[in-house]
Amino acid sequence: MKTRHRQRLTLVGSITGAVIVALDGTVLTVVQPALQRDLHASFVQVQWTSTGYLIAVASLLVFAGRLGDRYGHQRVFAVGTLGFAATSAGIGVAPGIGWVIGLRVAQGVFGALLQPATLGMLRAAYPRDRLGMPIALRTSAIGVAAAAGPIVGGALAAQFGWRSVFFLGVAPAVAVGVLALVVRIPADGPRTGVTLDLPGACLLALALVCLVHTLAGIPETGWTAATALGFLAVAAAGGAFVRHGRRTPSPLVPPGVLRSATVASALGVLVTASAALFGALFVGTYFLQDVLALDPLESGLRVLPLAATMVLGAPVSAVLARRYGPRRTAGAGMVLVALGILLFSRLDRAATAPEIGGCFFALGAGFATVMVTATAVIVHHASLEHAGVAGGLQQTAMNIGPTLGVAAATMLLRLPGTGAFAAAMGPALAALAAVAALGALLTVALPGRGSLSRS
Repeated sequence: MKTRHRQRLTLVGSITGAVIVALDGTVLTVVQPALQRDLHASFVQVQWTSTGYLIAVASLLVFAGRLGDRYGHQRVFAVGTLGFAATSAGIGVAPGIGWVIGLRVAQGVFGALLQPATLGMLRAAYPRDRLGMPIALRTSAIGVAAAAGPIVGGALAAQFGWRSVFFLGVAPAVAVGVLALVVRIPADGPRTGVTLDLPGACLLALALVCLVHTLAGIPETGWTAATALGFLAVAAAGGAFVRHGRRTPSPLVPPGVLRSATVASALGVLVTASAALFGALFVGTYFLQDVLALDPLESGLRVLPLAATMVLGAPVSAVLARRYGPRRTAGAGMVLVALGILLFSRLDRAATAPEIGGCFFALGAGFATVMVTATAVIVHHASLEHAGVAGGLQQTAMNIGPTLGVAAATMLLRLPGTGAFAAAMGPALAALAAVAALGALLTVALPGRGSLSRS
């Protein structure tokens, strides 16, 4: 098979895998109330269908990337997609909420396997200087899935019941899983010299489990003694992971990856950008529905400019990054994110649809630019031997950032003296804009013009 055809098939597989995961998260949110009623579940049990999945995914992404470096990203991708399809179908026929939670955790494990592999396969199939556009197309597809998921999921659930939404991605997942087993990338074979570092993987997983569990609990309970203990556990496990990495000859995360100012800055940019965006979306949802009294459909229509600019802006971002360099492109994107949040903080009950749409337009354009550029920097600077770990770190940043942003927004809205939501919204969004400004400062360490053109 010709190289160009192999690249196109790899891109199709990478995009499909990313879309399946994005769709799964959005359709679940739509059907959770119906699932709760049908299975006679408590609110806490229903929340664990999301939290259990998130904990499983976030804790295993880096190790899953390392498995791809060792055994080949296509093999790991195939296992991940086929397992994801099987667990999704299992949820669709689950007899009780316990089965749903357990299968969602298992689905998180398979999701962790396939997500870094979607980037690792691209790194193996494309030359370094041609990675920008494939990553941009992948980002656009995720934007489409995020926008279409609630609509498609709602339509399916209304017509066929909540169970039907979990069969939505089964056939595409099986198709690309089989395709990954059949079409091989020559540069993506097993590497016997890559070690897995199981102790390091366990320590990192423990730190991330504690972090995600602690952050996920803040919106429900606020800051409590358990929250403080959770962060102490994160610090202890994280410190043990760092100490282990310094002492072992082949650590889970190679020293050259995290010691690179370029990679570390790109990861920081992704965390701050996603935290600022999702924190603002959390606040914005309450503003639209509680302050402006819009129904969910009307609220969704107000947010559409964000999804539209993500879809259309991602390919443009790849061109801009190649022409002006990651530093300027990502810096401009972070400024747009901060600007969009600041504009949103000035809205009140008299806000019009164009004003709201303008805020989301700036947020979507800025976030798409940052996500495409920072991801391209991380994947571009990773060697083939470490592409999986780099992809795992990128996906971890994209999972931790939103959880951190929602937790921060919740705490800011609950600060003593802030009073009603309308009064608390402005300061909370200003703080999130400051997070985006911090991300803009981090872009200074990103490479300049021409860096993404070198192979």
